[in-house]
Amino acid sequence: MNEQVRKELESFLSLQEEQGLLKRERVLEGSQGRSISVDGRPVLNFCANNYLGLSDNQEVIQAAKDAMDRWGYGLSSVRFICGTQQIHKELERRISSFLRTDDTILFSSCFDANGALFEPLLSEEDAVISDELNHASIIDGIRLCKAQRLRYKHSDMESLKSCLEESKQSRRRLIATDGVFSMDGDIARLKEICALAKQYDALVMVDDSHATGYLGKTGRGTVELCGVEGQVDLITTTFGKACGGASGGCISGNQLLIDLYRQRARPYLFSNTLAPAICGGTLKVLDLLEAGNPYKERTLSNAHYFRSEMEKAGFDLVKGETAIVPVMIYDEPKAVALADRLLQAGIYVIGFCYPVVPKSKARIRVQLSATHTKADVDRAVEAFVTEGKKMGLI
Repeated sequence: MNEQVRKELESFLSLQEEQGLLKRERVLEGSQGRSISVDGRPVLNFCANNYLGLSDNQEVIQAAKDAMDRWGYGLSSVRFICGTQQIHKELERRISSFLRTDDTILFSSCFDANGALFEPLLSEEDAVISDELNHASIIDGIRLCKAQRLRYKHSDMESLKSCLEESKQSRRRLIATDGVFSMDGDIARLKEICALAKQYDALVMVDDSHATGYLGKTGRGTVELCGVEGQVDLITTTFGKACGGASGGCISGNQLLIDLYRQRARPYLFSNTLAPAICGGTLKVLDLLEAGNPYKERTLSNAHYFRSEMEKAGFDLVKGETAIVPVMIYDEPKAVALADRLLQAGIYVIGFCYPVVPKSKARIRVQLSATHTKADVDRAVEAFVTEGKKMGLI
């Protein structure tokens, strides 16, 4: 490393530390759950994507062990060489059935799925129209293709309509949106998006990572919740949040599009196949979801209760009806400092700052799980109120 690069990096990291914004890894001394061990003491976890509480579910863990015993630790190959087992095809079939789509293609993560989605489908003749608050993986996937790029204001249908008008000469147009926006916790206006897509002959893709498993009547996500099943061409989602919390993701949708990705999607063609244990665990998750899914009602009930109690206390929350409840602080050092104070009070949350969220939009993103008890939620609210008053936030 030359001297100039070294000085620039040291200066950047030093400034981050001075401002209290340096991201540090906190090491968990055990498995994921409602209560975890950090720095040698138990704390309540309110910052995991473990919406249904299945990350340490014993049935899921046993299914993963059984799959490893039968199918091995890994394949040492990509899918089209010698990396496809019956368990991979079974998981693709089950996901397609669950999401009510034609077919599904597996990836090692939903980040990879979004990285694979745009380039095979879109060229210089085409346009991709993206919500301005879409996840980084959608943004990065779009950057990999050569299509014209347009962004519409967050959930603003007039802005989306303007982008569709502007791109009307394009061969293909694809509207890309999160189903649930990860930092705000709000839900995309899918019914209106799909209506505009039909009017302007555009395709629609939805990343439903923060919805699959617990939103919708049967937990099939925002596509089910918004009543647009059969109108969304491509759904990407993860198995690393509500659906077990390990890793893995997929693209699910129209048969011709999935066939295209099997031939052209680079993360599929050039990355190792999904580990058998992940397939086995995810299949068990689907069993649990399709057997009645008693978890999702508890998740949403906990989120509603936390939200109502925090609003009564005077905190500024982003409006929403999901398990994500952003507590707005606006000041970045204060957001980080509040999270540190809450950890000392036994509540594990993280302060989110730029570039994860826009500048001056710092927050603590609280995430509720089916495993949280009312006493857990009361304890979290009490800690927020106590520390918030000390810092002059309420």
